[in-house]
Amino acid sequence: MGALKQAITYTAAEYLAMEQAANFKSEFVDGYIYAMSGASENHNLVTANIGSYFHSLLRGQQACRVFMSDMRLELNAGQCYYYPDVMLTCEGKSDDPYHKRNPCLLVEVTSPSTKTVDYREKLRHYLAVPSLRYYLIAAPDVRKVEYFQRNAEGQWESSILEEDEVLLMDCPPVHCGLRLRDVYLDMDVPER
Repeated sequence: MGALKQAITYTAAEYLAMEQAANFKSEFVDGYIYAMSGASENHNLVTANIGSYFHSLLRGQQACRVFMSDMRLELNAGQCYYYPDVMLTCEGKSDDPYHKRNPCLLVEVTSPSTKTVDYREKLRHYLAVPSLRYYLIAAPDVRKVEYFQRNAEGQWESSILEEDEVLLMDCPPVHCGLRLRDVYLDMDVPER
């Protein structure tokens, strides 16, 4: 019987140094590095639709910024680094141009290889972020967006965005209402 290989762990500093020189993106969770794979056409379209929606709302102001797929999110004082599909932050300019720490909105678009992580690991980590008010998980191949929003008492509530519903979001100074048609604009995907 062969010996089990010991998993290699890294420090956050080692991960960040490797990420700066890498030809591909990786996420970092508690010492482990996970390479990211490419995404489908629909995954990219949903990400672009949501990112574009927020980008158009933010024109002319610099208090908030929207980032898509390539901006790292630092969590737990550097114990985790993720690349959310869409991130809205109103934290202003940070001390590091490669990651943010205080998002108001995070969006993950599922894929067969990430769905479990989006609903378990990332859900747990994201909902623990004090500045976060909204976490959306969007399906790329059916019209389905599940959202988690922090209520006035600071508790998390979740629901599925319905066809005729407007998800009102408040990330001061941004106040908006997102609809399913915004998420799936110019896409031919079936209803859930």
